[in-house]
Formats: sequence, C-alpha cells, structure tokens
Amino acid sequence: MKIYHVSKERKRKRGSRLRKAIGRTVIFVILIFFAVLFLTPIVLTICNSFMAQSEISSNYGVIFSNATTSGGKTYISETVNLKFLPDMVSFHQYITVLFKSPEYLLKFWNSVILVVPIVIFQLAVALLASYGFARYRGKIREIIFFLYIILMLMPYQVTLVPNYLVSNWLHILDTYWAIWLPGIFSPFAVYLLTKYMRRIPVSLIEAAKIDGAGEWQIFRKICYPLCKGCMCSVAILIFIDYWNMVEQPLILLSNAEKHPLSVFLSKINEGEVGLAFAVATIYMIPSLLVFFYGEEYLVEGIAYQGGVKG
Repeated sequence: MKIYHVSKERKRKRGSRLRKAIGRTVIFVILIFFAVLFLTPIVLTICNSFMAQSEISSNYGVIFSNATTSGGKTYISETVNLKFLPDMVSFHQYITVLFKSPEYLLKFWNSVILVVPIVIFQLAVALLASYGFARYRGKIREIIFFLYIILMLMPYQVTLVPNYLVSNWLHILDTYWAIWLPGIFSPFAVYLLTKYMRRIPVSLIEAAKIDGAGEWQIFRKICYPLCKGCMCSVAILIFIDYWNMVEQPLILLSNAEKHPLSVFLSKINEGEVGLAFAVATIYMIPSLLVFFYGEEYLVEGIAYQGGVKG
C-alpha cells in the first residue's frame, strides 16, 4: 500500500513538472513570435536600405505610382512585394545621404541639438526637485507632486496649445527654446526619480546626519549614487521620447531648416524611397546605441528598489 502511494506521488510530481515545462515552452514560443513580429519592420528597413533604387521601385513602386484615386481615397491596385534580401547590395543610398546631400545630415544634427540639452537639463532639474519631494513631506508638497502626476498623465497634444501660447508670450517661437523649455521642465523624470528616492532607507540618511552630513552631502554621497541606475533608465526613456518627436517641431518651429530628422523623414519625396530607408536606418543608430549601452542600467533601474546592494 505504501509503495502504491509513493508511485502515485511520483506520477503526480512528474505530471506537474511536465505541465510546467509545456507552459514555459508555450510562453517562450509566444514571446519569440512577438519579438519577430516587432523586429520585422526594423530588419526590413535596414535590408531595403542596401537595395538599388530600381529594385525598390519594382518591389514597392505600386504604392507610390500605380495607385488610383477614387472619392478622395487612395487604393493600391497591386500586391506589394516585401523583400528582405537585395538582389545586389548597393551603397548608393548611403553615399547620397552622407556625402551628396548635406540636408539630411543637417536635420540629423538638428535632432541632436534639440534632444541632448533636454536629456541633460531635465535630469539635473529632476534630481534636485525629486530630492526635495522625497526628503520633505507636507500637504503643499504633496499637492504639488499630485499636480506633477496629472501633468505627466496628460498627452502632449493637450498641452501643445498652452505651450504655444506661452512661447508666443515669451517671444521664443521659432527658436530652439520653444522646444527646450517644455522638455527640460517635463514632470516625467521628476515623478520617476521621486518614487525611486522615497525607497531609499531612512536609516542611511539618519546615519549620515549623525555623522554630521548636511543636505548637500546627503544628496551627493547617498541619494545621487543610489539613483545612478534609475537616472540611466530615465535618460534612455527621455532620449527615445524626444528623439522621435514630431508634433512639437511642427507647431513651435515654423522655420523648416530647424526641423529635426524625425519631421523631415515624413516629407521625403515619392521618388526618394530608397533614401528614406537609408535615412531611417541612420536615424535608428543613436537610439539603438543608447539602448545597448544602457541596457544593464535600464534593467537595474527598473528592478532595483533602493537601498544598499550587497
């Protein structure tokens, strides 16, 4: 009787392990499917950037030239041929973008000029503001922090008109300041860093106070080092968000020469589809480099809950 119960228990455990293994396999297959699905447009863009213009026209020209218009709507009359591997690798598109047409590189540097100051100064402002919210509690501070949350939850399209009116009042329309100022004082980084700093053990700060540390020393030697992972995570998210911005430059910068490459990409002519693939590939490089460089910090900033790491 005892042997029967032991064998039954073993079968039950074996069945449980089998179900868990099947469940993990199913989840893995689903994740692989969605990963391939999300990566397909990126891979397609990179591969097509090495195609000759004639090959691109033969594969996708139907979208741009053989469309018929009826009742204000555009219909595609033939099937598009999605092709990943070019018949012959060509660097003509990149040569045109990098050497023969400086307009693309100008727009690229416009993007850098607009985004880098926002990332740096938004982090600086957010660090100081977050330290104040985390260290000192009170009804007024909680109300202000609640307003920060409300502003963060609002889509940018809602605040675009007030930003335009304020920029017009400050006489900074059609200047980089119209993009910089709303970005630098965005509540996004303040909210994340505040929630992160509030997880720092109070005992660390009290111990520093007993040793005679002032507020600046507490901030510089305790809060700032513990928040480096979170800061890298926030910097990556800020960079990607503003690197892909479109609405702000279109509304606040009337001079097209100051537009970033994200806006210019949507205006590439129909006959320059190959250039669009090449420019899009170049435009993806900074975001990919930032992500791969800060991937470890991004995961650490999300997973680490504050305190001293062993």
